[in-house]
Amino acid sequence: MVPPIQKRRRVALGKLQQLRSVANSHAQTSASILHDASTYIQELLQKIEDIVEDNDSYHKNKNEDRLTQSWVTVEAQEKSFLVRVFSKKTGPHLLVSILSAFEDLGIDVIDARVSCAESFRLEAIGREKEGTGEVDSEMVKEAMLQAVRNSS
Repeated sequence: MVPPIQKRRRVALGKLQQLRSVANSHAQTSASILHDASTYIQELLQKIEDIVEDNDSYHKNKNEDRLTQSWVTVEAQEKSFLVRVFSKKTGPHLLVSILSAFEDLGIDVIDARVSCAESFRLEAIGREKEGTGEVDSEMVKEAMLQAVRNSS
């Protein structure tokens, strides 16, 4: 029969050897093995942080790519606006969303050309309705961009 102290020592040495193997340590003393294991754990934690950061960066870039897949230009002309909208993604509610944005701003669409073949393109001339508040080109642009985002 093996005394309990020797059994515990053998178990501890076995676990220390497992730790040495996992940490890829060539150390001989238990203190050195523990130090190497601690260093290895720190390296793993750094790798995890790098992976999480890369993942966050990837998703951020993916969202930015999605936003750059559409653009809006607005040219102010006296009481009217020339609005151009482009979106790589097209959907059933995009045109409705844009027309609702015009209406919310108090702008009547006088003339428009729309294409939804492979991407969405709109070129429209809109005029401010009488009695509505002052609308500038930046307000129109932001409203159109929001309409594109909301329809996606």
